[in-house]
Amino acid sequence: MKSPSDTPSRARPRPPAEARELIDPRIRARRAEVLRGEARRRLRVALWVLGLLVVVAGGWFTLHSRLFAARVVTVVGAAHMPVGEIVAAAGLTDHPPLIDVGAAAAAGVERLAWVAHATVSREWPDGVRITVEERVPAAAVEELGGSGWAVVSRSGKVLTAVAQAPAGLPHVVGPVPPGAPGSTARDLGAALVVATSLPRAFASQVTSVAEDRAGEVSLQLTSGLDVYLGSTAQLAQKYEDVAAILRGAVLQAGSTIDVAAPATPVVRP
Repeated sequence: MKSPSDTPSRARPRPPAEARELIDPRIRARRAEVLRGEARRRLRVALWVLGLLVVVAGGWFTLHSRLFAARVVTVVGAAHMPVGEIVAAAGLTDHPPLIDVGAAAAAGVERLAWVAHATVSREWPDGVRITVEERVPAAAVEELGGSGWAVVSRSGKVLTAVAQAPAGLPHVVGPVPPGAPGSTARDLGAALVVATSLPRAFASQVTSVAEDRAGEVSLQLTSGLDVYLGSTAQLAQKYEDVAAILRGAVLQAGSTIDVAAPATPVVRP
């Protein structure tokens, strides 16, 4: 029989304090330094992010302050519109922050009847330049009942309404009223094509260009003659026929030069 002293004794577990004493003090110090370094890096990143947010917020508030407001507006290229109307259309009447001025301002100006194209540029710290390209008046269209005239562009855009037809513009008569400024005159396509393409040979003799509901065009001349062009097909040949007849024939007032069929023009009493 074995005595208790013969039984191998089990190793006792070391207490936690004793286990810690086995770690080299240099390793322990190195671990602590690593932890402190990570904490410092996290702190630097947090401070950098906070500083960036402060700069961005400060910049935003500065750019939206009165210091950088659109106070000086320069308009270039406007001959037929008041500057105040253009500034209002661009949304600059209340001097908004310059940083907010952009494409919307140009789009607002382009909604004006006279404006074909507009560009808006910022001029720091407080200036805006608006450059407009105006539509060119092409004809004066008589209002229904002779109550006035609408000045229209080549595309039929109604630019303005006036009591008297402006000098130097061909007069156009259509089957329907031209509409209010900013709208597009309806049923005047053929008449405007003719009014804006009359040759020098007799353009100065034309007092009016009329278009009927079928799109047929006729002219009235200062001499009392009428010219029936019909459609706008073969206009160049029709113009040549009219010029030749006016140059070489003896015509009476009230006669009609019919060149609807350019191969066989006729003069009707």
